[in-house]
Amino acid sequence: MTKIIYIENEIKDHKRTELICNKFKNPEIIIINRFSEVFNKKNQSFRFQKANPALIIAKKYNNLLHKTPANYGIGNECNYYFSYMYNCIFDCKYCFLQGLYSSANHVIFVNYEDFYKEIKNISNNNKQKNITIFSGYDCDSLAFESVSNFMSYLIKKISKHKNIELEIRTKSTYTKSFSKYIINNIIIAYSFTPEKFSSKYELGVPSVNKRLGVLQKLSNLGWKLGIRFDPVVVYEGWQDDYKKLFVQIFKNVDIKNIHSISFGKLRFPVSVYKKIIKENSSESLFFNLVKTKNIYESNVSENIEFFCKETLKNFIDEKKIFFNN
Repeated sequence: MTKIIYIENEIKDHKRTELICNKFKNPEIIIINRFSEVFNKKNQSFRFQKANPALIIAKKYNNLLHKTPANYGIGNECNYYFSYMYNCIFDCKYCFLQGLYSSANHVIFVNYEDFYKEIKNISNNNKQKNITIFSGYDCDSLAFESVSNFMSYLIKKISKHKNIELEIRTKSTYTKSFSKYIINNIIIAYSFTPEKFSSKYELGVPSVNKRLGVLQKLSNLGWKLGIRFDPVVVYEGWQDDYKKLFVQIFKNVDIKNIHSISFGKLRFPVSVYKKIIKENSSESLFFNLVKTKNIYESNVSENIEFFCKETLKNFIDEKKIFFNN
């Protein structure tokens, strides 16, 4: 339960600031000038803060959307990503955010209209291109939705832009943003690892069975779905566990509603990896990573790509399978 909420002075009277604060019971409110005063302080411990993070309500300026790396995507020629929030309420032990940020506090940016304005500009300036916009880079897209209502705001706007697909990536089972009225350019993408791994390393995340239940519900309604295995994590018996997971998923979801499947190896930029190791020095999950150029990655990367492609094409058209390296 959030006990402290920091609020930037500029947006202390913003309508969403009040709505968000009202979701919490008697929090301590602290007014600040900029969120970086709290979020970027030196000598913070991500792991220590993760046990009881504060909430920071802020406004985001400039660079609200970013181009994805050239080899990242699910079929379209033009790809962008964004995050309306920093950090995640879940605690996946392999998450790169613990090496990206020094703080585990949650930051939510309430200037939703500015995010949409930038998306609208990208759409209008690229009329002849098909564009995918990915949500969920610095956070889980839906885990905080009951507080933020960001996606409820955005998906209604996105329906106007036919050259854009919005991927909403999540491990959450929150579905109130998705009614029986289907929006054809929305992809709801669920991330999975095998239950044996998930129950140990994805703390606070709904079980595989619960996520599959939501997938089935959304599939029955007719929403476009994405299945994400990113990262594919290597451990003793990983191939057998992933095969079982693939079977379990395709038993529960109508293939015609699956927009795409993507997978990727466990990987970290060097600077992020070093910070993660510093705070997780005894975690064996990171021991089998090797340095190649500017990243640390799984030492069996080629095996991951071959295994996933060859196994998944038994269930779905190979054209819908993407390896994000």
